[in-house]
Amino acid sequence: MGGEADSIGIAEARSALAWWLDAGVDVAVQEQARDWLSAPLPKPQARVAEAPPPNVVQPAHETLAELQDWLASTMQLPLASPTAKRVMPHGPEDPAIMLLTEVPAFEDYTAGQPIGGEAWELTKRMLTAIRIPADRAYAAPLNCVHVAGAKMSPADREACAEIARNHIKLAKPKRLLLLGDGPAQALIGKPIAQARGHVHKIEGVRTVATFHPRSLINQPSNKSLAWKDLLLLMEDEA
Repeated sequence: MGGEADSIGIAEARSALAWWLDAGVDVAVQEQARDWLSAPLPKPQARVAEAPPPNVVQPAHETLAELQDWLASTMQLPLASPTAKRVMPHGPEDPAIMLLTEVPAFEDYTAGQPIGGEAWELTKRMLTAIRIPADRAYAAPLNCVHVAGAKMSPADREACAEIARNHIKLAKPKRLLLLGDGPAQALIGKPIAQARGHVHKIEGVRTVATFHPRSLINQPSNKSLAWKDLLLLMEDEA
């Protein structure tokens, strides 16, 4: 029978085995005939870890602390995502003044507060000028979520306005100062140029709109107009 068998090296053997596997010869003996023309079986998909469910529970509308907890975790806020930065409101309940600001800027969320950096230093000086200590002010952004370069749609702005109205009711400020175009558009329905210089009532609270401190730093000529707005806000109720 026999004759001499040609021996092959390890490299040749591996090459042959690899070719057999590519050709479908993956077992030495097979009881059933193999359909060599059938399509290959699909590879199993890797299991993707499921993200934790978002907080879709509405705030209880009973206390300021419950609303703040909801703002810190809910995915129902405009622009909310698992990776978006959040800047939370801070200050006492029943404050002398509530500052409702534009959506957080980069320097705000890095500082971890609604108004950060030089803008906050200017804000404190503005408050001192109207005899309100900074620790008696409650500051909150129109939207706690920061997404670089993102813009809110009209629907987003209306959602933020509804949340802001609840926020004002629960914070119970004596005065409300809207800082920037976003809060003015959301709660008054006018851009800052038209909204400022007038007294408004929002949730029964005396309200005035004025320039955001960041804007005043970039355009110091508007500081005299902002001062008039502050005086208007602090006038005695008629």
